[in-house]
Amino acid sequence: MKLDIDGLRVLFPYDYVYPEQVLYMQEVKKALDAKGHGLLEMPSGTGKTVSLLSLVLAYMLQYPDKLDKLVYCSRTIPEIEKCVEEMRVLYDYYEKETGQKVPKITVAMSARKNLCINEEVVAQRFGTAVDSACQKLTASFVRAKRTLDPSISSCAFYENLEQNNFQVPDGVWNLEDLRKMGRERGVCPYFVARQTINKAHIVVYSYHYILDPKIAELVSKDFSRRSCVVFDEAHNIDNVCIESMSVAISQKNTDRAIQELSKLETTVNRLKESNAEKLQYEYDKLVEGLRRTERERANDERLANPVLPDQILQEAVPGNIRQANHFILFLKRLVEYVKHRLRTHQVLIESPAAFLKDIHERMCIERRPLRFCAERLSNLSKTLELADGSDVWALSQISTLATLVSTYSKGFSIIVEPAEGSQSATITLSCHDASIAIRPVISRFQSVIITSGTLSPLEMYPKVLDFDPSVMASFTMTLARPCLSPLVVARGNDQVAMTSRFEQRADVAVIRNYGNLVLEMASLVPDGMVVFFTSYLYMENVIGVWYEQHIIDELMKYKLLFIETNDALETSVALEKYVEACDSGRGACLFSVARGKVSEGIDFSHHLGRCVIMLGIPYMYTESRILRARLEYLRDQFGIKENDFLTFDAMRHTAQCMGRALRSKTDYGLMIFADKRFSRQDKRGKLPRWMQEYLETASTNLSIDEAAQVARRWLTLMAQPFTKEDQLGVSLLNSQMLDSQSMKKFERVVEYID
Repeated sequence: MKLDIDGLRVLFPYDYVYPEQVLYMQEVKKALDAKGHGLLEMPSGTGKTVSLLSLVLAYMLQYPDKLDKLVYCSRTIPEIEKCVEEMRVLYDYYEKETGQKVPKITVAMSARKNLCINEEVVAQRFGTAVDSACQKLTASFVRAKRTLDPSISSCAFYENLEQNNFQVPDGVWNLEDLRKMGRERGVCPYFVARQTINKAHIVVYSYHYILDPKIAELVSKDFSRRSCVVFDEAHNIDNVCIESMSVAISQKNTDRAIQELSKLETTVNRLKESNAEKLQYEYDKLVEGLRRTERERANDERLANPVLPDQILQEAVPGNIRQANHFILFLKRLVEYVKHRLRTHQVLIESPAAFLKDIHERMCIERRPLRFCAERLSNLSKTLELADGSDVWALSQISTLATLVSTYSKGFSIIVEPAEGSQSATITLSCHDASIAIRPVISRFQSVIITSGTLSPLEMYPKVLDFDPSVMASFTMTLARPCLSPLVVARGNDQVAMTSRFEQRADVAVIRNYGNLVLEMASLVPDGMVVFFTSYLYMENVIGVWYEQHIIDELMKYKLLFIETNDALETSVALEKYVEACDSGRGACLFSVARGKVSEGIDFSHHLGRCVIMLGIPYMYTESRILRARLEYLRDQFGIKENDFLTFDAMRHTAQCMGRALRSKTDYGLMIFADKRFSRQDKRGKLPRWMQEYLETASTNLSIDEAAQVARRWLTLMAQPFTKEDQLGVSLLNSQMLDSQSMKKFERVVEYID
């Protein structure tokens, strides 16, 4: 289908388009035209990904001087692969319509463990172990030694890539495509992807490759300024930013750091005796300065995204840590200080300035050498030819903490917590300001699009990310039938209120009513049903009571029961068996947790999720000291009230859980909010607009029996035949229906946020 989006000719690879897709593309084009940023909420299952890809590819082809790269960031491997497959469909459609291949490279990028084809390395299984095994085979100094001693192990795939200078041709390259090509050509898929992303026109990878400063410096520093960066499923982007800038050090870490220091010192002494020239060469390099001059950096638009601000990187490494043996003595004092701080018997929360003052008074360590600690350790590791990054892992953590705490005076807190029970003492450098991590991305690239199905309330994101979007809009769904039915169940049949409030959540009557609700819906709803709890601990307590009340026994008569756990492997097996049970017609119920793996990245489309129940409101654990410090910072710096932020966070996670049930317009699902507080406007008013529109006032204070009656009627309606013809002109448009006059009736679909 050929679309005209405000004068831009867009090839859309399907015969029909949703009205909200057209309006969504218009908003993305506005952001690209303005060379500004966008914040767009698009309902689940309405083709957000293909709409965005179609518009941006058309823009790149028509205006190559304005936009030359799309960096599409997603959160999980399935989402990355789904995006690349949509791009493949788009490429095929372009070739079919124009008779020419698209002169663009689309490539997916992931970690070594997902791309490596060396059987010995892959056998390590875990990410850090795979990385370590790969580095031992591919490090430059290992390869240099191999020229003198051929018996040293090598990776044939990496060597072939280095010798043949392999170039990826135009086309779409998913992770499996890269692995297949690697086996056929005998080259390393991971390093092929690393090389290709710089010249590729569309790059699809994880958030961390551009938000985490240490990774971004290695992977994404050469991207053009004329790039559009898209953060998909970005409802949690502020948390991702904060995690990338926070560091936690435990007592075990310091013990390991001491062992690593001992090995490091031994290696330096050995190198002094055998090859003193190498250490002298490193020292000379540090004297000259590790970074380019200010003039060179000013002439290069492709600024890096390091841990340190640019002005610090223009300085030379301080003289007192240039010599390797001096730096090791410096690290010893630093580790000893961290170890001393962990001996506390009380909780301490202090600012970076107070931490720096204390370390200077106790250990005579100044701020300036601390700034360069992480980079100095990295250079020393390379000089000492430490191929295995795990050799200095704990030291790297402490060095990163030192660098961050001495660089940023605002937006961070040092939190020292004593040992409690089985937990060892920890010192945490906690970042409270998400804008610190995302600011380099927003300032460097001309357009950043933050999009998801559950961003409401949108007004919060510009505050916590500290940016000014050119376009900010929320879309609803155009539906030919009411395929979602949100219900607020506020009380049991005994009129006892349902709530997960801390004071009432352990009440046996409340837990019994929750069980009766799940049991009632299991008897009504066909196929799959997903029940979300507010936390793992609460889920364990509730299930324990349900066993005593024989509710679990009754539930098993209707559906097979599966439970999500903290263990990723157990959860994967449970999901696999859940799908089998639904596919076989037996029906299944999955108990899950808000903020868990299931709530974030698993789609329960069609028969896999005919009903989703949220038992309670998933507020964060407010006794967390890290959370308390962040809430204080948000209140003082951005004027965000504590309750407003906690409610915003709880409701976006609630919406994310509920959105699992509806993955397309031909799908349908019940959404049951089981807590009396959901009936209040301050809670349901923060749900996405596309959910609010179908939440009728009469359905906001139901008992279990009343909800069951509504569900019966609605499920009967959904069971009636529903064809494509029923949707035409309402929720589905063909090319004849796409003139400007007909689109005016759909203007209510989009709400602009001022």
